[in-house]
This record gives sequence, structure tokens and C-alpha cells, in this order.
Amino acid sequence: MTTPANSVHPTLPNAFPAEVSDALNFYVYRLIDPRNGETFYVGKGKGNRVFAHAAGLKETLNTAEAEEDRPVLNDKMTRIYDIMKSGLSVQHVIHRHGLDNKTAYEVEAALIEAYPAVTNIAGGHGSLDRGVAHSSEIIRRYMAEEAIVDDPAVEIIVRHSSGKNELYDATRFSWRISQVRANKARLALAVENGLIIGVFEIDEWLPATARNFPGLIDPDTESDRFGFVGREAAQHLKDKYHMKKVAPRARGAANPIRYHNI
Repeated sequence: MTTPANSVHPTLPNAFPAEVSDALNFYVYRLIDPRNGETFYVGKGKGNRVFAHAAGLKETLNTAEAEEDRPVLNDKMTRIYDIMKSGLSVQHVIHRHGLDNKTAYEVEAALIEAYPAVTNIAGGHGSLDRGVAHSSEIIRRYMAEEAIVDDPAVEIIVRHSSGKNELYDATRFSWRISQVRANKARLALAVENGLIIGVFEIDEWLPATARNFPGLIDPDTESDRFGFVGREAAQHLKDKYHMKKVAPRARGAANPIRYHNI
């Protein structure tokens, strides 16, 4: 469902009446950019959660005394800020309502995968192990031998990558990590749809800056993330892990990082 950019209503609501809020129960919503009709965020909640993103930004901006006092915004909030600067309002769409909490998580995860341009940081409930996949990938995943990870390793969920260099960059950059634990990892295991698709040996972890990772990050970007410098693992390590399936993650886990033997 795409909302036309010219359908902006001047009196868009910013809260639900109490009786409407009670009737909705848990719901899944989309935030839409009225300038192009693009869905840029998917979420779940109750009450007035759908309106909280724009309302929270307005409050933040109202407390900032000057432009330079405005805090660094994430991608979602930057989009909302740009919409507001253009004199428009975020469009709020309730995609499904009357749900229980568990079902709302599942619907949210499916929608995040259906709208690849969304700014959600996490992939959604269950998406790490039960997310969108081609039928052949499903067969390969469930027929694969389970990996026995007995090396100090960090397992990293990666996005689709088409080549060797692209997979290496997608695996090594950039993550919020436990430096103490990550520095003990010998290997990085790139995981997609439950399968280990890449195995890399780690030399060192570095702050995710343009100087440390030229071409992978904008020079002006501030980040609290890290990346590693390394290389493709030796053949005996690839034979040990490549295209084997990892153990299922805890239900509801959204962190793309998991440590082994550290």
C-alpha cells in the first residue's frame, strides 16, 4: 500500500481518543513520508505509540536553544526532521490492529522485510532465524549440518551480499560490540538466514571512522560502532564452518552479534 504524496490532510491527528485507543489493543503501524509516499519506518505498539516518534522529536527541538544544540539524529529522526522542515507532517498508517503482543511482533517483522527502505535498526522479531528467504534457501538451511563452533568467534548476521569483497565488508563493518569480548574473538562468522556464508580471521577491531575504513563511512559521520580488519579464513577453517547452520537464537533476539567461547 502506497500513500500518494498529495494526500496530506492539514488536520492529521496526533493522538487517538481514549475509546479508539482501547479498541485498537496492540497494533502494527507504518510511518510514511508525504513527499514521496515512501514507508520509512515500521513499528508495533499500543495507545499513542504510532505518534510518539514525531512528538518526541518536536519536544527535543523545542528544548534546543539553537540549531547547533540539536542532538545527532538517527536515520528515522532525520527523515522526520526533514519532513517537518518542508512544512508537512508524517503520515501514520495502522496496518493491523486488535492483535495480541506476540502476533504484533510477527506482523511487524514481516512488514520490515517487505519494505527494504525502512530505517529500523533491528530486523524485527524472529527475522534472524525465520525471516524472508527463497524456497531453495529454506531447504538448504534446514538440511544443512549444524556447526560445532569451538573456536573463539563472533557470529554476525549480515545482509545479502553478491561477491567476496562485498561479503567481507558487510561482515566487518560496522557494529556495536563488547570490545572486551570481541577482542578475544579469532574468527568472524558471517551468517545469513541461519547459515554460515563467510568465515574470516580477525586481526584487530577499530573504531568505525573514515580514517580506519575509507570508503565505508562518510567522513563527517560520528559513530559509536566498530569494525574489524582481517582476511578470509584459512581453508581448513572454511571447511569446518562454511555453509553449516548455526544454533537457533533465543526467541525475540534482535542483536546481530553473538559470541562463542569468549
